[in-house]
Amino acid sequence: MFGKIVSFAARMFLVLGLVSASHAEVKAINGAGATFPYPVYAKWAEAYHRATGIRLNYQSIGSGGGIRQIKKKTVDFGASDAPMKPEELDKYGLIQWPQVMGGVVPVVNLPGIEPGALRLDGKTLAAIFLGEIRTWNDPRIAALNPGLKLPGRKITVVHRSDGSGTTFIFTNYLTKVSPEWKRRVGNAKAVAWPTGIGGKGNEGVASYVKRVRGAIGYVEYAYALQNHMTYTRLRNRAGHFVAPTAASFQAAAAGAEWDKVRHFYLILTDQPGADAWPITGASFIIVYARAEHPERTAAVLRFFDWAFHHGGDLAESLDYVPMPPKVVERIEATWRKAIRGPDGAPVWTGGADRD
Repeated sequence: MFGKIVSFAARMFLVLGLVSASHAEVKAINGAGATFPYPVYAKWAEAYHRATGIRLNYQSIGSGGGIRQIKKKTVDFGASDAPMKPEELDKYGLIQWPQVMGGVVPVVNLPGIEPGALRLDGKTLAAIFLGEIRTWNDPRIAALNPGLKLPGRKITVVHRSDGSGTTFIFTNYLTKVSPEWKRRVGNAKAVAWPTGIGGKGNEGVASYVKRVRGAIGYVEYAYALQNHMTYTRLRNRAGHFVAPTAASFQAAAAGAEWDKVRHFYLILTDQPGADAWPITGASFIIVYARAEHPERTAAVLRFFDWAFHHGGDLAESLDYVPMPPKVVERIEATWRKAIRGPDGAPVWTGGADRD
């Protein structure tokens, strides 16, 4: 009898040891994609490593690259600011969820113009990026900025050269406010730009705009802040000129009805709120619904669960908008229901996985 007890105890020790070893093997998780959320992901990664010893290796290569990498199964998760359509997710056996929200902002290099002093509306912004407005003292810009001394300097448009969710959000907005833009260019992660020079990533666009006098580009708001760039105000759908701030991003996100869409497919541009920033967007995480390596997918979910429940202050410090608690509940319910290992067992077990 004693031998059987010892044998049983040994077997249990072995099983527990294997489970612990499997869990312990995941010392780092690997992701790739959107540059839009990179500043907050980097902050979260640093804090999470201090708390758990687990690293996040994230390649800020653009949303198009992130989608390609997850489809090729070379990373544990992909990230995209352009949500994948439900039909495409179903085709590849993927699921996505919104992780954080923020804003895309036009930025300019106009010496003597303070951040927020220059005002634009959607049609004028589209005309600039179409190459129709070529100088900063154009009457259409001057009409929006009475009393502001505008230079006669040539406008240099700077856009993304890579497949980009930031571009998707920006062109989605321009498509909604400019029939001419919709007809000639349209909305996608990569478009045929009518004019301008291309920079890779938010970093590349920010670098070009800072170097070229008279330049205008578009970047995620955290890049504008960190690089001390001159952002513009924009006239929103309600007719108000608003500045990009966490409060104006929250105003845009306030009416988001995540529970009414499949696979969280929702785009937040040109929202109707009086204080809403018109180029607001969410950034999405993408994983396989049938996880070939469930321990790695579980590690991904633990990281983003930690971010939901402990990363809000870090997100807000960079002017991102954390997901509302009710949306987080729905996301984690989706994890429990939809993400399974090779044996069909759920990968996510809820609060038990939370530190």
